[in-house]
Amino acid sequence: MLTVNEVLQLPVVQAGDPQVLCAEGLEAELRWVHVTESSENTELLLGRELVLTTLRNVHDVPGFITALRTAGASGVIIEDTTGSVPEVQDLGLPVIVLRRRTRFVAITEVIHQLLVAQQLEAVQFSRTVHEIYTELSLTEADEAHIVARTAGLLSAPVVLEDVRHRVLAHADAHLENWINRSKFVGYLEHTGRATGAENWLQTPVGAARRRWGRLIVPAELADDDRAALILERAGQALTIARLSGRDERELLYQTRTATLHELAAGHSYSEKELAIRTQALGLAPAPYYVPVVISTSAAASATETQLADRALLEELDQLADSLHLGILAGLLKPGYLSLLLPVRARELVDATLQGFTRRLAEQLTAPVAIGVGPEGPLGAAITGLEQAAQVAEIVPNLPTRARPYYRFADLRLRGVLSAMGSDARMRAFAHAELASLLNPVDEASLDLLELYLAHSGNKSALAKAGYLSRPTLYARLAKLEAKLGVVLDSAESRASLQVALLWYRMHG
Repeated sequence: MLTVNEVLQLPVVQAGDPQVLCAEGLEAELRWVHVTESSENTELLLGRELVLTTLRNVHDVPGFITALRTAGASGVIIEDTTGSVPEVQDLGLPVIVLRRRTRFVAITEVIHQLLVAQQLEAVQFSRTVHEIYTELSLTEADEAHIVARTAGLLSAPVVLEDVRHRVLAHADAHLENWINRSKFVGYLEHTGRATGAENWLQTPVGAARRRWGRLIVPAELADDDRAALILERAGQALTIARLSGRDERELLYQTRTATLHELAAGHSYSEKELAIRTQALGLAPAPYYVPVVISTSAAASATETQLADRALLEELDQLADSLHLGILAGLLKPGYLSLLLPVRARELVDATLQGFTRRLAEQLTAPVAIGVGPEGPLGAAITGLEQAAQVAEIVPNLPTRARPYYRFADLRLRGVLSAMGSDARMRAFAHAELASLLNPVDEASLDLLELYLAHSGNKSALAKAGYLSRPTLYARLAKLEAKLGVVLDSAESRASLQVALLWYRMHG
C-alpha cells in the first residue's frame, strides 16, 4: 500500500518544496486523498486519508490536526508560502508543509492513479492465485505438490503438519526438533500469526470444527496480507485433496445416500428386496433395525456443512468397523445424516444405542443432536427415519440435553411445541391466551405466570421461590388474574396457559 513517506517522495510533491514538521507516522498507509479547507469537515473522514489543505478557514491549527488524527487520517499536507504554520511536532500525525504554490489536483491525480493501480494489481493477484489452486484441485494434485507450489509462490519454506505436529509434507523447511518447536505455537481457527516461541504465519486445514492439521510458513515474510491469501487458498486445496483422494469411499457414500432416499420415498419394496438392496451396501442382516438421524447443523457455510457431513460419515464408518457393526449411513439432507443400526434382539436396542453413541461422542470434537425412531424390521426402520429426523431437529431447542440420544417420547410437550413453531394455529392460540400480557409486553407478569405454573399453583412454594410475602403475592396474583381474565386455580386454565407460555418462550 502507498504510504505517506512514499507520497512525500513523489516529484509532484517535491516540486512544492516540502518541509516535514512532524515525522511521526510517515509509514502510515493511505486509502484515499481528501481536500478540505474547514475544521468542520473532519467528520466526513472514514479513516486512512491523506488530507490536503491551505488552512484558509482553519483558526486553530493544532486543534484541527488533532481532530484529523482522531478521525483516523494518515497524514496532512499544508500549502503555506508565508511560514505561518505553528509548531505541530507532538500531535501524533505526520505534517508536511509545501512552501511553494502547488496545484492540489495534480497531487490527488497522481495519488489516485497509484492507489487504483495497486487495487487492480491486488485483484489480478487474487485472481491468479485462485486460478492456480483451482487447477491444482481439478488435476487432483496431492499434498506434497500443493505444498511445493505454495512454497514457490511465497518464496519461503512451507510445512503441512497434523494436529499432533507430525510433518505430513514440507518444502525447503528446516525440520530439526520440529515437533517440540511447533508445540509452543498455538493453533488458530483463522489465518494469522499466533503468539508463542515461533512467530509463524499459519492457516488451519480441514473442515471447520474438524481440523486435521495446519499449514505453516516458518519464516519472515515481506507481505503478510498476500502470503495469507496464498496460504488460505492452499489450505482449501489441501482440504479438497484429502477428500478427493478417497474416490471409492465417496462413490460408496453417494450410493448409500441415493439408496436410502429411494427406499424412504415409499416405493412398494418387499422385505426381501429391501434386504438385498441394503445388504449389498454393507448393512448386516438382523431381525431388528434402529433408525437414527444425527444432526451436525450449526451456524456454518454450505461448504463447511458439506465437509462436516463427509467427515462424520467417515467417523461413523470407522466406529462401526471397530464395533463390528454393519451399519448403513447416508446423507439425509445438509447437516443431517441417517443410519440404520442392526440389533439382534429388541432387548439389546438400548444397550447397542448407548454403546454406539458413547463411542461416537468420544471421537467427535463437537456435540451432535441424535434422534432415534422406533425399532423394527427393515421396512419399518426405513420408514422410522422420518420420525428420527423430526426428533433430531427438535433436540437442539431443548433447554437441557442430558441424554446421549432422544426418542419422540422423550421430548414430551416442549418437543411437540418446538415442532409446531411455524404452525399459524398454534401461534394464534398462544397469542390469544397471553394477549393481555403481550400488548404491550409485560415481562414482570410473564415471569410471575411462569413461576406460578412451574410450582403448579402452590402459593407457599411460589412465595418462597420468589422471596415474596403472602399478602404481596396474593395481591400480584389477583392483579394477574384480572389482567388475564381467567381463574388461575382452574386446572384447565393452567394447562392452557402452560402450553401458550411454553410456545411463546420458544418461538415468540
